[in-house]
Amino acid sequence: MKNNCLIKKGHFTPLAVIMMFALPVITGLICMCVGRMEVPLSDVIKSIAALFTGQKNNIQNYSIIVNLRLPRILMAIIVGAGLTCAGNTFQSLFSNPLATPDILGVTSGTCVGAILAIILSCSILETQLTALVFGLASVAFTIRIAGQNKSGSMVYLVLAGVIASSLFNAIGSLFKYTADPQDKLPEITYWLMGSFTSATYHKILIGSPFILTGIVIIYLLRWRLNILALSEDEAKASGIDLKKTRRIFILASTIITASAVSMCGQVGWIGLLIPHCARMLVGSNNRYVVPVSISLGASFMILIDTLSRTLSVIELPLSVLTAIIGAPVFISLLNRSNLR
Repeated sequence: MKNNCLIKKGHFTPLAVIMMFALPVITGLICMCVGRMEVPLSDVIKSIAALFTGQKNNIQNYSIIVNLRLPRILMAIIVGAGLTCAGNTFQSLFSNPLATPDILGVTSGTCVGAILAIILSCSILETQLTALVFGLASVAFTIRIAGQNKSGSMVYLVLAGVIASSLFNAIGSLFKYTADPQDKLPEITYWLMGSFTSATYHKILIGSPFILTGIVIIYLLRWRLNILALSEDEAKASGIDLKKTRRIFILASTIITASAVSMCGQVGWIGLLIPHCARMLVGSNNRYVVPVSISLGASFMILIDTLSRTLSVIELPLSVLTAIIGAPVFISLLNRSNLR
C-alpha cells in the first residue's frame, strides 16, 4: 500500500473520495462546453438543471447539451468505468498485467452479433441486443472449451479464449466478405472502430444496467481479487471457494464488456492502460485500485470522446484515438514500472 494523500490508515481520505466523484463530473461539464459550437459553462449547468425545473432559457443551447452532448457524456462515463473495471479484474484474475477485457473472446463474439444485425438491416436496438447475446454466447463457448480440462487451470482458460476469439473473428470476416460493399460494409467498418455518435438515452437505459450491475459486483468483492492474484496454493489456503469466485468475476466482467461493446463498438486500450495508472497512484491493493480505476476510466473516456468529435471535421473513431494516445503512454508506464 502506498502512503500518500489518497490513503490513510487503511482507508481513502475524505479528499480522495471527493476527488474520485468530482473528476468525471467536472470533466464531463467542461467537455460539454467544447464542440463545433461553444457553449458557456453557465449555460451547460442551466440546461442540465432545466431537465428538473423545466425552465429553458436558451432553447438552442439546451438542445445541444441535453439532446446531443449529455447522452454521449453519460455513455462515455458508463463505458469507460465498465471497461476499466473489467480490465483490472482480468489482470488480477489471471495475474497478467497485459490482460484486457476481451481476453476470453467476448469482444469478437459481440462484433459478430453486431455485424450480423447490420447485414440484416436491424434497428439500433436490435443490433445492440443481438451483439450482447453473441458476446455472452462467445464466453459461454470459451468456458465450455476450458471445462474439458479437469485441472481448472487459468492458462487453459486463456488458451480457450484465444481459440474462441480466432473462431469468431473468422466468422466476422466471413460476414464482412458477404456484406454489400456500397452500403453495409462501410457501416460495419465504422461500427467496429467504436463511436458514441448513436448515443441516446434509450440506448443507455438498455445497456447501462448490465454494466452497472457488473461494476457493483466487482466493487463489493474487490478484496477477493487480492487473493486470486496469489499463487494457487496461497489462494487455496485463504479458505474461499476459488472456482466459484473466479466464475463470479468472469461473469461480471463478461457482462460489462459485452454490454459496452454492444453500445458503442470496440474501444481498445482503456481496460489495459487505466488500471496501471491507478496502481501507480494507490499501489496494487484492489480495494483501492478498483474505485480509482473506475473514476479515471470514466474521465479518460470522456476526454477521448471529446477529442473524437472536435479534432477533425469528420468524427474520428474511438479506437483510433485510444491507440494513438494509449500506446505511447503505456510504453512510458512500461519503462517506469516494468509492470512488476
